[in-house]
Amino acid sequence: MSFEIRAFFATIGVLAAISAAPTNAQGVRITSDVDQVAFSVGEQNFTITRGQDAGATLQGEFAKTSRPCPEFCIQPMIAAAGVAPLGELEVLGFLENDVSAGTGLLLDARLPDWFAKAAIPAAVNVPFAALAAENPYQADILRALGAVETADGLDFSSARSLVIYDNGAWDEQATRAITALIAAGYPPAMIKNYRGGLEDWLHLGLSVVLP
Repeated sequence: MSFEIRAFFATIGVLAAISAAPTNAQGVRITSDVDQVAFSVGEQNFTITRGQDAGATLQGEFAKTSRPCPEFCIQPMIAAAGVAPLGELEVLGFLENDVSAGTGLLLDARLPDWFAKAAIPAAVNVPFAALAAENPYQADILRALGAVETADGLDFSSARSLVIYDNGAWDEQATRAITALIAAGYPPAMIKNYRGGLEDWLHLGLSVVLP
């Protein structure tokens, strides 16, 4: 089994054991009537809040406004036909409902070195490169996502709904992952894209975990 596949399954267990520490959020809420979003994955509990320091600013890599393009080019709002873009509240709803019920997965499409720095709670790291057709273990990953082998190929009717993200609007890793999944047969209607990615998530002060 390849490193990417081992890391994929290991990450599910690792992230299930890490949760954002709950706080008594009052001054900075998620919405006017929601202080926090709490959900469970298996036996593990997660709580997402916003940071309470109203003067906090982003530092380091995510504080940049401009990056060289090619490589760090602005990505389209619609990553592929039929793939809906999501905002933060929709991602939170997906975590509360689909991920906690086991019918959905939040996929972090970034390479492992990015993922190790910070991730959205309950996200599973499936790097875009592991989803490429040239990866001999691509079919194993697709089966792990719920696809079923049939005489006619993989059947995705019982596969998990996916929300995919990367570093943000300037990052193509999620776009490449989505393109690879669709090319492999994953139905676009079962894939959604959080285009704002970790940069927008951090900019709003939402909880992250350090895998």
